Amino acid sequence: MNNQRLVILLLLVAYIFSPTLFTWVLNPDGAWYRPYLVWVFVIVIAFIMQIRRKEPNDL
Repeated sequence: MNNQRLVILLLLVAYIFSPTLFTWVLNPDGAWYRPYLVWVFVIVIAFIMQIRRKEPNDL
């Protein structure tokens, strides 16, 4: 139940900030690695959520 709240909160934040984020990522004057920063952030969040989901006996 707690993970569902976190996912809903992350989706809400992503929805609210998506226009600003897309403008920042797709800015032609910006750095080439900006889209990759977004994907690294998504992967790190997914990794953290996966680790928290594991039980101690799974190791």
